[in-house]
Amino acid sequence: MILDEIVADKRKRLTEHKARISEEQMKEEAASCDRVSAGFYQAIAKEGLSIIGEFKKASPSHGKMNNKIELTDRIDRYNASVDAISCLTEEDHFLGSVDYFRQIRAISELPMIRKDFIIDPYQIFEAKVIGADCILLIAAILDDRELKLFYELAYSLGMDVLVEVHDEREMMRAVGLDAKIIGVNNRNLKDFSIDLNTTKRLAQMIPEGTLLVSESGVENEADVAFLKKAGADALLIGTVFMEAEDPKALAQRWKECE
Repeated sequence: MILDEIVADKRKRLTEHKARISEEQMKEEAASCDRVSAGFYQAIAKEGLSIIGEFKKASPSHGKMNNKIELTDRIDRYNASVDAISCLTEEDHFLGSVDYFRQIRAISELPMIRKDFIIDPYQIFEAKVIGADCILLIAAILDDRELKLFYELAYSLGMDVLVEVHDEREMMRAVGLDAKIIGVNNRNLKDFSIDLNTTKRLAQMIPEGTLLVSESGVENEADVAFLKKAGADALLIGTVFMEAEDPKALAQRWKECE
């Protein structure tokens, strides 16, 4: 399964990263970081549909993005239209990097989530150092102990956490964690198929007060309207925005979908 391959490659990358900057040093840098988080939860908790605009160079299911505009121009348009920004930092399969994250952080005051395959505390300390306001934790690649440990570590560093789930079992784990933000990935990680009904089905398990983010598969106004009606508080949109000539206009229009 592609998820296993991604995690295996991530472990190799972590060894390289720790050889350059030790975990102890990264931990010290995170502890001394005085930047106050922008508040990812608050940004998407407001009334109405929120949109998280994503920056990524590629994905295993889609290949390389057909970018119409450069990073700076794209982020300028995101700054004027979306509620938060997601940046992929996974190198091998999404062609991301912490350097992209830092570039975006320097030109945006919007809350930012580090989207990666987090399997080690090192990545959480690093997220704080590069200016993340939130991290992604994927239930499918973490056991209960890791999920709780990483969740609490992120909050102790002043960051929010988006816990990603794909099915009922993972949703129960996220709810049991009292996660404040739960993301439902509409993509089947085994065959890459998309089913927006995944959000509709799992939304019924969301406790009152918990924010629901629907991830993957949004292509048009009908999809936006469907997910909004299904109970999504926010949509995380990547490929369509990355390949749009004007993501600002698209985001503004989709926020008004009924």
